[in-house]
Amino acid sequence: MMRVLLLGGTTEASQMARILADADMDAIFSYAGRTASPRQQPLPVRIGGFGGVEGLVAYLREAGITHVIDATHPFAANMSTNAVMACSKTGIPLLAFERAPWCPQEGDNWLRVADESAAAAALPVTPARVFLAIGRQLINAFAQCPHHEYLLRLVDPPEVPLPLPRATVIIARGPFTLEGDRAVMETHGITHVVAKNAGGIGARSKLDAARALGLPVILIDRPVVPSRPLARTAEAVMAWLTHSARLGV
Repeated sequence: MMRVLLLGGTTEASQMARILADADMDAIFSYAGRTASPRQQPLPVRIGGFGGVEGLVAYLREAGITHVIDATHPFAANMSTNAVMACSKTGIPLLAFERAPWCPQEGDNWLRVADESAAAAALPVTPARVFLAIGRQLINAFAQCPHHEYLLRLVDPPEVPLPLPRATVIIARGPFTLEGDRAVMETHGITHVVAKNAGGIGARSKLDAARALGLPVILIDRPVVPSRPLARTAEAVMAWLTHSARLGV
């Protein structure tokens, strides 16, 4: 009997959860627990980490998981890596449901960098107004550039003081729009945008707004994770599950 572990936290994961629930499949939705008020899901939910690879291996066995769908954020490299290793150890089939990365369009002024430290180093020497659209996990790298004014957009209010002395925080949850992001950038006099190449539709508007305003974008490349099977659509994920069921895998 099939039992699916859906590693979530993204729009794609919520979409997949609804499809699995509508198909009356036995599935568990797992949140990392980094958001104080995660979205309600139509599946049983567990919140929190697993305790590394060995902890995930133990959970997979104890919960009777037969298939794992990794629909975590493209920058959740540790979780994705652990999933690959745990599924390899247990022989449980794994499929990553991952949105395609963004590609530049005509009029974009992008500088692609490897990580958040390189992004901070790429900012100008003179003071700038930076839309730091990278969430809260990576902002410590920008403490080395305290002379800039930063605008952060977070899902939850910060629980501890930010390491940036000149920071303004907006609390909001996507999806966002071109018109809304353009208005935010104009209101705050933004001169530079720093973003992660998360891909997808709901967060692309900041890049579209930057293009419309002629602003430079420093785009952080996705971290490298071990090779694993990959699907771009929920339909492809369901086809994989259906094929596995037919084969008895």
